[in-house]
Amino acid sequence: MDEHKKLNYVEFAATDLAATKAFFSAAFNWQFVDYGEDYTAFLNEGLDGGFYKADMASETKNGGALLVFYSKDIVSTLEEVQHHGGEIIQDIFEFPGGCRFHFKEPSGNEFAVWSEQRV
Repeated sequence: MDEHKKLNYVEFAATDLAATKAFFSAAFNWQFVDYGEDYTAFLNEGLDGGFYKADMASETKNGGALLVFYSKDIVSTLEEVQHHGGEIIQDIFEFPGGCRFHFKEPSGNEFAVWSEQRV
């Protein structure tokens, strides 16, 4: 639902749109709608958004925002991310309230996954 003054959409650069789409489709069951050769969108994934063709990536070390997925089974999600071509850049670590890991998808954008469970 579109809500006044609430976050509504996010966009990421992607060096390889096909690889990025394949990764998120396989690892997170996302579906995409293509708008030409240089843009693809996703809907109903907690926050709608898209990927555009560009030679950049969003990483926290460069000041990029970190979008964080939630998982009921973080170990299983980490295994899915790895199995489908994601690169784990920070293994599961605990913090007050839960644990998380960070990964890069095939175009190099950094994301994280968190859970309240402890491992």
